[in-house]
Amino acid sequence: MATTTCTRFTDEYQLYEELGKGAFSVVRRCVKLCTGQEYAAKIINTKKLSARDHQKLEREARICRLLKHPNIVRLHDSISEEGFHYLLFDLVTGGELFEDIVAREYYSEADASHCIQQILEAVLHCHQMGVVHRDLKPENLLLASKCKNAAVKLADFGLAIEVQGDQQAWFGFAGTPGYLSPEVLRKEAYGKPVDIWACGVILYILLVGYPPFWDEDQHKLYQQIKAGRMIFLPQNGTQ
Repeated sequence: MATTTCTRFTDEYQLYEELGKGAFSVVRRCVKLCTGQEYAAKIINTKKLSARDHQKLEREARICRLLKHPNIVRLHDSISEEGFHYLLFDLVTGGELFEDIVAREYYSEADASHCIQQILEAVLHCHQMGVVHRDLKPENLLLASKCKNAAVKLADFGLAIEVQGDQQAWFGFAGTPGYLSPEVLRKEAYGKPVDIWACGVILYILLVGYPPFWDEDQHKLYQQIKAGRMIFLPQNGTQ
């Protein structure tokens, strides 16, 4: 069977500056030539992917197509060309929530409430659509613009999974150490509640400016999380 090469991306879009980079992908600003509309193009080098990685890419694209919510970065197109796959998302210009927390040190209760409400609404939509994100953290939450009180948008569904109802049937060890839930660390079956745990960690960070669990020794960090031993430093004025 003859192989045909799709050139739809290179025919329809113009690539510009790099916005970010991962192990097998790079994110660049791009413009659709016929409309002038800007997007963030996640460009995956498929030549470097294993068969399992290809399955993960297909799952990420499938999940992103499902999700349509104002607090989730939306997937507008998914294009395969020879050696590369392009995922075209909303272009958001406000940077990561993590960067904003660092700049501000911590949020007021009002600002933290406004922020976490948006995050929880995004997570609720994911869960209603049968999706568990599994890697909720400030680095995967983007601000729509540099304006004060800009919308928060959930991004990066590379570790997300599809679940049926409220089943606790997953055992895979996935996520970022300080945001992992006790059931994941105990290697117990888990489901949607792992995202709610991570939201609690994010809210704690918003309010006080540091994580509830921290140790340079990862084993000790995991012991803290499983025991619920949170870090309490002197008050910064937040009650």
